[in-house]
Amino acid sequence: MDTSLIIVLAVVAVVLVGIVVWLVVSRSRGEAPTTTPSAEPAAPTAPAAPDEKGLRDRLSRSRSALTASLGGLFGATSIDDSVWVELEDALVAADVGPGTAAEVVAGVRERKPATGDEARTALEQELESVLDRSDRDLHLSSAPSVVVVVGVNGTGKTTSIAKIAKHLVDDGRSVVLGAADTFRAAADTQLRTWGDRVGVPVVSGAQGSDPASVAFDAYATGVKDEADVVIIDTAGRLHSQSNLMDELGKVVRVLDREAGSIDEILLVLDGTVGQNGIVQAHAFTDAVGVTGVVLTKLDGTARGGVAIAVERDLNIPVKLIGVGEGMDDLIPFEPVAFVEALVAE
Repeated sequence: MDTSLIIVLAVVAVVLVGIVVWLVVSRSRGEAPTTTPSAEPAAPTAPAAPDEKGLRDRLSRSRSALTASLGGLFGATSIDDSVWVELEDALVAADVGPGTAAEVVAGVRERKPATGDEARTALEQELESVLDRSDRDLHLSSAPSVVVVVGVNGTGKTTSIAKIAKHLVDDGRSVVLGAADTFRAAADTQLRTWGDRVGVPVVSGAQGSDPASVAFDAYATGVKDEADVVIIDTAGRLHSQSNLMDELGKVVRVLDREAGSIDEILLVLDGTVGQNGIVQAHAFTDAVGVTGVVLTKLDGTARGGVAIAVERDLNIPVKLIGVGEGMDDLIPFEPVAFVEALVAE
């Protein structure tokens, strides 16, 4: 055999042996050879969404206060006349309001409950009847729709606006915010921070400028940008400040003139102030014609019954309630769920 051929065959044999040895060593180390395609990496697992707290947990302070007062009634195997004063006092303490509390107790008595369980059921039914409204939606039918948000200082008004805007954006709507609070230092900065977080533009003016002018500019921007909704933040003011209430009326008149109508005028009330909020609500309703109430901070108060008082005394629907600090913690008000969270076993 030719010497050169023998040499070539020997080299080939050495190379083949080397490849076999390399493959064996690689497998023993758990390494895949570079010529073998690697398996597709598993898709990363999305973090599990935390369980949403139930409304009962969010309203635990109001619920605890009621159940502590009514524990004897709800646990009774029989009912006598002595329990009705206890029930009425408990409802008043929860800020349902004296008049509403008396009416609710009278309705419960008419149902003639024989046991504590029956009394609890009757109470739920009476409270639900006070809240029996078919329309709690935000009415946003114009193009763009106009929402004016009013209230006193410290109610969570600006934060509520940001949460409403987020809900609308999540629903696929475009939003423009108007910073018509031109008195409070850096109020427009606060709203702009929220606007940046939610991803919506904010129209503002110089500090001390005419709030109605800012509202006008915000609406004009909404028209130009073909936005779906324009939300106007207004300066917090006490209901007793007649000059500021008149100024608020001007903002509403300008928007009404430009838009043809205002879709919603929402009053933000702090749920922790209880019956004081009713006085505020009357004043704002008289001044600008409130169409719906946003009740905030219900997770931090034992006075959750104020929602019932607002509807009964003002005949204005509670449309949204705040039950936490998160952006998704401003939720639609659902009477049956609300009453069950307060009273149901």
